[in-house]
Amino acid sequence: MKKILFYVPLLVTLFASAQKDFTPNWSKGVVWYQIFPERFSNGDVTNDPKGSDQEGAYPFDSKSDFQVHPWSSDWYKLQPYELKNGKDIWHNIQRRRYGGDIQGIINKLDYLKSLGVTSLYLCPVFWSPSSHKYDALTYHHIDPTFGPDPEGDKKLIAAEDPLNPEKWVWTKADLLALKLIEEVHKRDMHIIFDGVFNHMGINSFAFQDVIKNQEASPYKDWFMIDSWDNAAKNTKFEYKGWFGVKTLPELKEDDNGIVEGPKNYIFNATKRWMNPMNKGIQYGIDGWRLDVAYCVAHPFWKDWRKWVKSINSEAYLTAELVDPIAKTLPYLSGDEFDASMNYNFAFITHDFFVQDTTGSSVTEFDQKLKELREGFGEGVAQNMQNLVGSHDATRIGSAVANPDGKKFGDWGAYFNWSQKSGNPTYNAQKPTAIQLQKQKLIAAFQILYLGSPMIYYGDEAGMWGSNDPDCRKPMVWDDIKYEAETTNPDQSKHKPDLVSFNSELFHWYQKFLAIRNQYDAIKKGNYSTILTNDTEKVYGFSRKYENQEILVFINRGATATTVALPILKKGKYKDVFTKKSVKKLSIPPMNIVVLSSN
Repeated sequence: MKKILFYVPLLVTLFASAQKDFTPNWSKGVVWYQIFPERFSNGDVTNDPKGSDQEGAYPFDSKSDFQVHPWSSDWYKLQPYELKNGKDIWHNIQRRRYGGDIQGIINKLDYLKSLGVTSLYLCPVFWSPSSHKYDALTYHHIDPTFGPDPEGDKKLIAAEDPLNPEKWVWTKADLLALKLIEEVHKRDMHIIFDGVFNHMGINSFAFQDVIKNQEASPYKDWFMIDSWDNAAKNTKFEYKGWFGVKTLPELKEDDNGIVEGPKNYIFNATKRWMNPMNKGIQYGIDGWRLDVAYCVAHPFWKDWRKWVKSINSEAYLTAELVDPIAKTLPYLSGDEFDASMNYNFAFITHDFFVQDTTGSSVTEFDQKLKELREGFGEGVAQNMQNLVGSHDATRIGSAVANPDGKKFGDWGAYFNWSQKSGNPTYNAQKPTAIQLQKQKLIAAFQILYLGSPMIYYGDEAGMWGSNDPDCRKPMVWDDIKYEAETTNPDQSKHKPDLVSFNSELFHWYQKFLAIRNQYDAIKKGNYSTILTNDTEKVYGFSRKYENQEILVFINRGATATTVALPILKKGKYKDVFTKKSVKKLSIPPMNIVVLSSN
């Protein structure tokens, strides 16, 4: 048994290195920016959602007093309309809607371009009653409250036959989404949508018909039904929800994956957004991120990939996967996905940078990164979405404020520990200047590392927050004046945390993204380690592409350190920011130096 375990990493590495590159070219080394649409920007106040729009979404309270929540308000502070229902903050946060929409994203594209972003990943935009929209009513219509005419869109949708894709209408929200795609492409950027194909929402057109018509429904074979309403048999309607969540009925699967009915629907919806109105793929999205990909059987993903690539051979497919290399490899072997949301990168990065006394050494950090880089082949490595936080994890700003707790790699335990709702001792207040310096170091490494860095909206603006729902606060913009955060979840008070757009942090992200976009060695160069110093916590690596080389030196330690390597003695390398020649360099504590060969 020990011999088998010893050879598994070697076999995985050999298999991955022998793979052909099956990934798109445009997506190698791009800069991703993840947007949670409802919380990004309210570009059109005339389409703001009503209380009735959340019918069927947790916490199942669409009748209490409701208003669009003030964008700039104190996060934990219950507003007057919320106090009327007598419920606590956690009930009310789930009811909140801030009015973020498609127009808001369009309005902020130039901001994203100025930051250095080259590709957008949008959390679900399809019609749904929740704020997160992972409980879709349809896959072929944008949420009406994201467009300019919610009520008109709902009437159009109600009149169509979902089983007849040739007759699907284009609502005003749908058309605005096409405008967003067009505006993104005008800026030489790319965009992908979130595909949630394991389950639908309880209010979806298909499941509502099943509830109403039971076994007479044309959608009766779409879901995992355990029993039907049948007085003669004394049975009641029962079905399987995703992880037992009954508001998320699972689509039916057999040995070949999702069965024919919902499969055909998914395929038709896929084509709709990739080649809208058959006008050409240049008018459609550039790929997909697939939610809970591990919950859908491999045969479906293999068929779906063929379908996607038949529409656009350069489409990018990335999966939500949180498993180790060996378990992830079947998804990234050439016939399913091109990459994944690289949570393994986040686990390794958190362990080295976030933890103070319990973190990995420089040598361990380097070895884990090497195993991950080599685990799936070079093309996949260059396409991996290297994140350090997401809509399902504590923000990096709060992670650095909570060192030496649970480790991010222990996914389940960390997820629960980092939720303020379940862990009152978690520090959900504003990170200090010292803690923000750690975030800066993490951001710089993330941006300079091999692959495609993915920034979660607002990290560059200095946002903080514990795990869901706190990681989903409304975006902090520089033209909005925000109320200070003074309120605890129990409505007691603490010393004010000033909320404002952090220009210094923004410019830090911006300058490192600028050099990433400037140097091909960073965008698509190879990677080799040149220095591991466990004693002083110094790490150095090289990125090379053709005749260009970038050297990166990171001081994770608490004191300044000096680096004098043979390769520096000839003065061949210059600081990328000062342009001064460097023969021996000094790195301040918790800081970074980047050198270029030309």
